[in-house]
Amino acid sequence: MAILAYVLFKVSSGTEREVCQKLVDFDEVMQADIIFGEYDVVAKIATQDLGELEEFVSLKVRNVPNVLVTSTMIISREYKGKSQRPKTK
Repeated sequence: MAILAYVLFKVSSGTEREVCQKLVDFDEVMQADIIFGEYDVVAKIATQDLGELEEFVSLKVRNVPNVLVTSTMIISREYKGKSQRPKTK
């Protein structure tokens, strides 16, 4: 079963774009966004299992330059908005 998660990042000031560009190079990263608030960047991650998620965060993400803090939130259930649903006639 695939594991989906959000990883929130605090990064060095002014490096948000650089961090996002590095993150999207990883196969596990579905999307990376710069955000306002307590965290600077959020990435949506997809892995095959929890072990792969742990390896991704521990070995890949934490080695990205300028990443100071990460917080991982595993998705338990997703709900699609109207703009993501197939159109019916």
